[in-house]
Amino acid sequence: MTMTKLRASLRAPVFVLAVVAVTACSPMTRFHGFAPDARELAQVQIGQTTRADVVTLFGAPTSDGGMRSDTIYYVASQFDRIGPFAPQEADRTVIAVRFDTADRVRNVTRYTLQDGRIVQLDRRVTDDGIEDIGVLEQLLGSFGRIDAGTFLGADDGGL
Repeated sequence: MTMTKLRASLRAPVFVLAVVAVTACSPMTRFHGFAPDARELAQVQIGQTTRADVVTLFGAPTSDGGMRSDTIYYVASQFDRIGPFAPQEADRTVIAVRFDTADRVRNVTRYTLQDGRIVQLDRRVTDDGIEDIGVLEQLLGSFGRIDAGTFLGADDGGL
């Protein structure tokens, strides 16, 4: 095979490999949730708009206040993934709508990714009571606790 034929036969695979390498490194973006933008939030009037009006305008909230039932939240996140690496959160918007006792809007607050705090989760696990004992050791350890009368079906209820 001559050098020109070799170059011509390698041109297509090299081009395909280059295209695959470039596209594998381009970020893939995913969006999760919904948070109203400033134009949509302008429709909310402090002291006049009710909780039902907010839900009608923006839909069901992402979350409510849990223990504090006076707040609902709308959350939107953007995640970027490059190649085989784990997705990274690129943007987050949280809209907190707080209500007074009459269920009218008291305050609307916007939080972003920069306002967030890292929360350390407590990974407590319930102890199973078995301290590094294997299955075989558990089976062999139970042989001394078997009552022969129970094993053979004898009834000891008449004592």
